[in-house]
Amino acid sequence: MKLTKDQVQKDLDALPEHYKTGDVDRLIRKYVKQKADVSALRPYILSEQQFHRIYFYVTMDQIKGADERMAFIHENLLFSDWWHTDQLISYVADLDFDAALRYVKNYIYSEDPFIRRWGYVLFISRLCKGHGAQLLPLMHDDEAYYVQMAQAWLIAELAIHEPEAVYEWFPKNDLKYNINGKAIQKICDSFRIAEDWKRKFKELRPELRKRK
Repeated sequence: MKLTKDQVQKDLDALPEHYKTGDVDRLIRKYVKQKADVSALRPYILSEQQFHRIYFYVTMDQIKGADERMAFIHENLLFSDWWHTDQLISYVADLDFDAALRYVKNYIYSEDPFIRRWGYVLFISRLCKGHGAQLLPLMHDDEAYYVQMAQAWLIAELAIHEPEAVYEWFPKNDLKYNINGKAIQKICDSFRIAEDWKRKFKELRPELRKRK
């Protein structure tokens, strides 16, 4: 069943006046069950945000393999709402690491900050485990706040699995403090990192602050 933009809008209009994400998700589940084709929404998802979530989720939930899901995302790097990329992580968590890295080496240098953000948050799952040596060198100074937060989030995720490697990397990297500081704060906020490691990371702050 191929849905038109007007049909989807009609279904959205039938939701409660101040509908919530859960209401949209129920509609998404209905479309998935119907094996609906929502490709007609693609031209509108950047200008009419109500279609963004529906376009991605209805399609992704009908694609079975991680490689195929990643290919779909790659063909649809339309990330006008920064949070949306965070919710795509689970769809590609089973992707082969080297395959993911090939995509990301291009994403992190995109002119679009939301694509750069996706290049980092893509790895915030079991996909990053044991790969600090490949992922930490991807960090570079970025003026976009949402990209900085993604970098900090990934660094903290790596610190869960490889605290010693991340600890040794901090003094060697050439990042400005706005990223290093955010990363250490993320580490300190994590419930999955031991207190003694948090203390060691905090002790790095004075030296890192001296950088211009």
